[in-house]
Amino acid sequence: MAIRKLLQIALKDVRLIFRDRSALVLMLLAPFLLTIGMGAVTGRFSGGGSNSGIEDIPVVIINADEGQLGAALVEMFTSADLSDLLETTVSADLTAARASVDSDEYAAALYIPAGFTDSIIPPPQRSAPPELVQIEFYANPTRPTSAGIVRTILEQFLARVEIGRVSGEVTVTQLLENGIITPDQAASVGMAAGQQLAQSTDSRSSIKLKNVSGAGAAVKFDILAYMAPGMALMFLMFTVTYGGRSLLVENRQGTLARMLISPTTTTEVLGGKVAGIFLTAVLQLLILIGGTTLLFRLQWGNPLGVLLLALAAAFAATGWGMIIAAILKTPGQIASVGSAVMLIFGLLGGSFFDITMLPKWVQTLSKVSPNAWGMQGFLSLTRSGGMESILTPVIALLIMGALLFVISVVWISRRGLARK
Repeated sequence: MAIRKLLQIALKDVRLIFRDRSALVLMLLAPFLLTIGMGAVTGRFSGGGSNSGIEDIPVVIINADEGQLGAALVEMFTSADLSDLLETTVSADLTAARASVDSDEYAAALYIPAGFTDSIIPPPQRSAPPELVQIEFYANPTRPTSAGIVRTILEQFLARVEIGRVSGEVTVTQLLENGIITPDQAASVGMAAGQQLAQSTDSRSSIKLKNVSGAGAAVKFDILAYMAPGMALMFLMFTVTYGGRSLLVENRQGTLARMLISPTTTTEVLGGKVAGIFLTAVLQLLILIGGTTLLFRLQWGNPLGVLLLALAAAFAATGWGMIIAAILKTPGQIASVGSAVMLIFGLLGGSFFDITMLPKWVQTLSKVSPNAWGMQGFLSLTRSGGMESILTPVIALLIMGALLFVISVVWISRRGLARK
């Protein structure tokens, strides 16, 4: 009988939330639109047979340098290692290349000026230090992600060149100081070190695409596989704070008091309210998961793992919703704080970008949010991880939810919010 009353209260709250059009916009429509928008910006819907926005990036190179470093840079960009990532064209016309970038034919153009190699590896006969010649990077502003990837590859090449140059100078200096070579031999030794640098800066780039095999099929990176769970988990916080807000609204309107004087225990009322928030959160996640699967053919991974992770994430998020409702005093405060928490947890949890790029202390701090653990689990599943790959996130989410529930119940009892 008690469970029946609890479920009746929970289902009543679920129906009320799903009848609220403004709530539905933020629960379902907003994460859908943001996911689609981010997918469009990053090239997910650009057509073709690819399911990735970072494949076959068109780039044009103009090499006016006659030295070894210019040739090494061209060789790296046209290498087989980067053939899946870049679609490189070698041209001799700088003006035409820039025009092609402006017309959106290429994501970026690289111009290697004459004398680039000589400015890094001076010829033995030159006495004065050479003037540094810089490579020109001409980016397409309408393709920021693709242009950024090309710039990263170029910066990696230049970093290797600079490391080799400094190493060569240090080597020659040490040889001179120890009397191993004479000043007359320094130029030839430096030239030999420079040639070795040019040969080491070949096409073997450390930036490669890796296909992870699972059940005999190659799995490619899909930007929506990152954005969809990120947006779903971020707006999950809106749902649970909205549900917690309803607790204070009903208390202020007297609805909660009328329920408490009926033949219903305090445990049944509070349990029903919490169950209603939890069920709403679970339905939100499942609708978003099912919608992206049907509309975008997004592969979320093992269905059982996805379900368990959705339940655990909804449980932990509901705990946060209840603790916010227990601490704050008015529905307006919950609305404001809930929106702030949603955005903060979205940033900390990696809903917008990979948090591994952030400092270690930020990554550690992010673990207080259900978003971070949920993202870890969902990304593991989309990368063909098995049930064991989500074990830690699921346990962490369950512990988080349990602790928050205990704290919120104690706080609510002290406030007398659910007292007959």
